[in-house]
Amino acid sequence: MIIYGTALLAACHLMGAYIGDLLGMAIGVKANVGGVGIAMILLIAVRIWMHKHGLMPKTTEAGVEFWSLMYIPVVVAMAAQQNVMAALRGGPVALIAALGSVLLCAATIALINRVGPQDHDESWKDIAKSETPQ
Repeated sequence: MIIYGTALLAACHLMGAYIGDLLGMAIGVKANVGGVGIAMILLIAVRIWMHKHGLMPKTTEAGVEFWSLMYIPVVVAMAAQQNVMAALRGGPVALIAALGSVLLCAATIALINRVGPQDHDESWKDIAKSETPQ
């Protein structure tokens, strides 16, 4: 059922919050560190695992798809409960984490571009032209 997709998101959110709290305690910050991102990564991983093992009925997938469409509002709502000022006052950990994540994402994208297939075709240009209003 569609409600199972919502339950799956809720379970991933609770696990992400718990892991984020543990990570915060491990590095000495009295805040949730990365709980929202961990929750979304868990949701993606569980969805892929369930799909591969045939445990994802179409109705449950519809619930997960709904939340994937609501990704940005959900992340904003979950991140709004974080105490950003306390994290910034706690030391340079927030700045180091932000810079580290940006550098890690840039390095990952560069790696994917180098490792990925090199025989690009021009079909994406035709799709972009057909979607552009005339």
